[in-house]
Amino acid sequence: MAVRIRMKRTGGTNNSCFRVVVMEQTSQRDGKAIEEIGFYNPNSKVETLKVDRYDYWLSVGAQPSDTVKSVAGRIKAGVVLADLERKPSISKKAKAKLAAEAKAKAEAEAAAAAAAEAPAEEAPAEA
Repeated sequence: MAVRIRMKRTGGTNNSCFRVVVMEQTSQRDGKAIEEIGFYNPNSKVETLKVDRYDYWLSVGAQPSDTVKSVAGRIKAGVVLADLERKPSISKKAKAKLAAEAKAKAEAEAAAAAAAEAPAEEAPAEA
């Protein structure tokens, strides 16, 4: 009997939330669960998990899914999902623009440094 700790989808269209459940690996996603041990709502950033039951099921050989592992890790560490900040994603066009600006700035600084060194080198030669 292969037992997994995974998520069971609930909620309506475009308003999904999940229950963290223990169930047979071969059962359907929304099928009958052996036990419900938590809740996860990505929209309102709410996560709950019965850590003692989670640890029990791990001790008897249940395999957690990757998402359940990350939720359990956050809960055990005391990190609140709502406090985490996502890195802003930058489009390819914006990345190219930033790279071009950085290159132009570097070239301008190099030219300014070369211009500043050129008179300094010529002054001792004339003296």
